[in-house]
Amino acid sequence: MLHGSETWPVRKENVVALQRAEMRMVRWICGINLNDRFTSKELRERLGIGDIAVVLQQNRLQWYGHVLRKDDDWVKKCMEYEVEGPRPRGRPKKTWREVVVKDCQARKLNKEDAVNRSKWT
Repeated sequence: MLHGSETWPVRKENVVALQRAEMRMVRWICGINLNDRFTSKELRERLGIGDIAVVLQQNRLQWYGHVLRKDDDWVKKCMEYEVEGPRPRGRPKKTWREVVVKDCQARKLNKEDAVNRSKWT
């Protein structure tokens, strides 16, 4: 379900949809109905899995840290590339870089922290 999630510029609606789908699958795996009144947290603990929003954040930060540690890589050059020319009208779509910057701010990480893998993830 999270294949390639390292590069998704996830919006809040996407996270909510993923959480709903995940909980449907968790209930199905546990054989529990909505009427049984188990909390999502209880069911995740029973299966030993984490919240999908946290897992998405970890995946993005792992990939970002990996790219930052590479010195002369084409992926890093593509990530830092700025497109020239006029922008279209309206609010631009959220970029992957904006999402990663918010993730780094939430975990209080700097680019320099990427070298230390244990602190980064």
